[in-house]
Amino acid sequence: MIPSLPQLYEACDQTWPAARRFDDGNWTYREGQGGGKRVSAATALNDKAPADVSTAEAGMAALGQSPLFMIREGEVALDAALDARGYAIIDPVHIYTLPIEQLTDQAIPRVTAFHLWEPLAIMREIWAQGGIGPERLAVMARAARKTAILSRWNEKPGGVAFAGVHEEVCMVHAVEVLPHQRRMGVAQWMMRRAAFWGRAQGARHISVLCVDQNESANALYRALGFTRAGGYHYRYRPDQPEGISHGR
Repeated sequence: MIPSLPQLYEACDQTWPAARRFDDGNWTYREGQGGGKRVSAATALNDKAPADVSTAEAGMAALGQSPLFMIREGEVALDAALDARGYAIIDPVHIYTLPIEQLTDQAIPRVTAFHLWEPLAIMREIWAQGGIGPERLAVMARAARKTAILSRWNEKPGGVAFAGVHEEVCMVHAVEVLPHQRRMGVAQWMMRRAAFWGRAQGARHISVLCVDQNESANALYRALGFTRAGGYHYRYRPDQPEGISHGR
């Protein structure tokens, strides 16, 4: 069965977990500890949330975080309420999914892509070049079922990715390919390695997130057969620019 959009949102939360996630009133709060927008944004629990934005703002302030909201598909009223309060949109994200067997139909060439945990020093260096530092590595470490993926191309490191499994969904995060190794199939082999690993963990679907403005990555996922299952975007206060520092 194809995972529903709520199931994909939950898989995202579970495979890229906040330091703390809790429900209070009309909101779900996430304590990010510098790990990026996804682990820092508040989300609505019900249709009362659009009239209760001030409570969420206070809740995030109590966590020492700038106000940041994730708007999921269908949350039109909340989106409008935040727009009326001066919140701007940042980082629209697509959620892609694919039956996992469609990426396990080809054998991966030897010494092309490996999975292991914990990440090697070279993997941490590649992530750091892409802006994924210790705080996001801490997010990875919190996931329950996880692996890191290292690709090699032309006998040199090519790229890295992170994958986690929740229920029957393998979700891939933090895909980074070194600039001189791009457009050589590195990302494709990492996605296939994630699929083989995920299938061994019992996953039946593989999913990946991609920001709208990353045209090359979106094109790659579509070429691999992924279809868009949904998406989300964030709302932040431009008069509090430190909110942008949460990262994607």
